[in-house]
Amino acid sequence: MKIPLIAGNWKMNKTPTQAAEFAELLKQAKLPENVEVLICPPFTALSAVKKIINGTPIKLGAQNMHWETKGAFTGEISGEFLQDLGCEYVILGHSERRQYFYETDEIINKKIQTALKLNIKPIFCVGELLSERETDKTFDVIKKQLSSGLNNIEHINAITIAYEPVWAIGTGKTATPKQASEVHKFIRTMIKDKYGENASQDTRILYGGSVTPENIDDLMTENEIDGVLVGGASLKIDSFLRIINFKRTALQ
Repeated sequence: MKIPLIAGNWKMNKTPTQAAEFAELLKQAKLPENVEVLICPPFTALSAVKKIINGTPIKLGAQNMHWETKGAFTGEISGEFLQDLGCEYVILGHSERRQYFYETDEIINKKIQTALKLNIKPIFCVGELLSERETDKTFDVIKKQLSSGLNNIEHINAITIAYEPVWAIGTGKTATPKQASEVHKFIRTMIKDKYGENASQDTRILYGGSVTPENIDDLMTENEIDGVLVGGASLKIDSFLRIINFKRTALQ
């Protein structure tokens, strides 16, 4: 069985001081051994957080990176910077990057390829708009995003897929476990067709979109859901710990 991944995406929240305080609380908490815990602070807080969680099982990730490792790209973040800071993961293709910063499938694909070359594990996000779900285009959207994002990528073993329905991110709405599982199965079938049965079974597929302490147990009862990408609920230590410690029966 794949080890579930519980990843916190802090987005544009927490100063380095606030991030360090949170990391210290997380470090002091008793974390389950059979769950992988990841936190993705803003770039400015990565160094402060790394100093605290160094030597613990808690993993560090970034929220974005450029597809070039260096050059005249004012304000951008190189994967080499993340590598040097000790980031093991990077979130790529998040709907907010697509929506507000006009990232295309092609751009996301280039970022994924660069991350893999640097041995940084991409968390590759895909998901549909509410209008697309209401017009039965969910699978068409996922197919296009996944196919383009994985273009020219020979191996998927280091990639985690995150299904994040855009209509559920920060809205308080959550896909039902059945809705999420249907899309996860579709993604897994696409992976199987491209990379084979073993890759399909080994690839972790996370759910993201208004994940809370109240719905985590139901989500994690679905066999197709291998973890969650948490937004707002990862900013408070009590709610994040409750999500990390989802009911053990969910793993049976």
